[in-house]
Amino acid sequence: MEFISILLTAFLFGGMLLFSVGFGTLAFKFLEIAIARQFIRNTFPFFYFYVFSISAVSSVILYFQNFDAFVLMVIIAITTIPTAFFLMPAINFSSDHKLKRRFVLLHGFSVLITLAHIILSASVLHLLS
Repeated sequence: MEFISILLTAFLFGGMLLFSVGFGTLAFKFLEIAIARQFIRNTFPFFYFYVFSISAVSSVILYFQNFDAFVLMVIIAITTIPTAFFLMPAINFSSDHKLKRRFVLLHGFSVLITLAHIILSASVLHLLS
């Protein structure tokens, strides 16, 4: 079970890092701006489902192994829910209605949350190593 929890945590860490750093950058590099925006917007529900699912499953396994790692994974899972269901729609609304200041603020907050998730998952990997 320890191997599975390490693998899931590494999968979460790597997936979040790749999506947040590489995926968006490449979409805007190789696609027209309007298409890239729509593409990124349509992929975020899958991203948040991925983060929630992996962190939730991993936290169940970690409950029996390492309580500190379990708590960090639960934090990731729980904070993903409002980010997906409240923050992302607010960001999209701000973008659609050209509320630039609000968009920048909300988008920056979502970036900080994702960065915190990446750091938390890296911390879990450290705890498990």
